[in-house]
Amino acid sequence: MKKTILFFTFLLGLSSISLSAQTSTDNVTLNVRLYPIQTIVINPLQKPVNLDYTTAANYTDGVSVSNPDHLKIYSTGGFTVTVASSTTTLTNTLGSIPASDITVTPTAGTTNTLAGATLTAKTLGTTASTIIDSSVGGFNKNFDIKYGALGAGAYMNKYSAAQGAHADYTTTVTYTIAAK
Repeated sequence: MKKTILFFTFLLGLSSISLSAQTSTDNVTLNVRLYPIQTIVINPLQKPVNLDYTTAANYTDGVSVSNPDHLKIYSTGGFTVTVASSTTTLTNTLGSIPASDITVTPTAGTTNTLAGATLTAKTLGTTASTIIDSSVGGFNKNFDIKYGALGAGAYMNKYSAAQGAHADYTTTVTYTIAAK
């Protein structure tokens, strides 16, 4: 009887092995999951940006400062870059200057440029304005930024000797990158 039970147990074991051996292939779904990654970095050697009025011609003609490779962009696909001022005015103890007096102009960087992007000059304001629009992404692509301010005597009487060597009118400019 023991031999019979052992024999049937052996046969049952063989049948279960042969049943499981019938599957010779199986499948798995493999997903490559791409997430939008955007970074923007302002060249740390170009902080802060100063628009210096040091001559009579500056007050007449206005001033501008060009910052080569000012913005470094990394984007896994199409993107936009916007610019905005934290306040409607650049402020000082003597008064204020409208942020809209300042123009931000992007151009292709001097190194590692991104071809085909639409670059648009904008005046500063608290509402974000698109200055760079690209249908493609790029790895560490550079953009030059020129900051410009008014002439025509717009800032006459905005300085007082009580403020020291120069009067600083200040705001914070924020650049934001977003996926398209």
